Amino acid sequence: MSSIVTVQDVVTAFADWIEPTDAELDTIEQEMPLILADVDLIDAQIIALDHTPNELDTRRTRRALARVLTERATLANRTATASLPGGAA
Repeated sequence: MSSIVTVQDVVTAFADWIEPTDAELDTIEQEMPLILADVDLIDAQIIALDHTPNELDTRRTRRALARVLTERATLANRTATASLPGGAA
């Protein structure tokens, strides 16, 4: 029977030189407000699952969802404007 350590060495052997590129890091940085808004929405949903949702939970979830939608629209608009070379004549 082969040891799992040898498999782990093969899987992680290339991990030292595989790193995100500068472009990938820039994309992550641009998407960070949306990621944080998604985390807040998930947190609000988890809190509401812990007990019978009340008015505060409903408002918290609605506010978090509104923030997610706003961040998605902002990111989509930023991406759409950045990806259009030149301009319409």
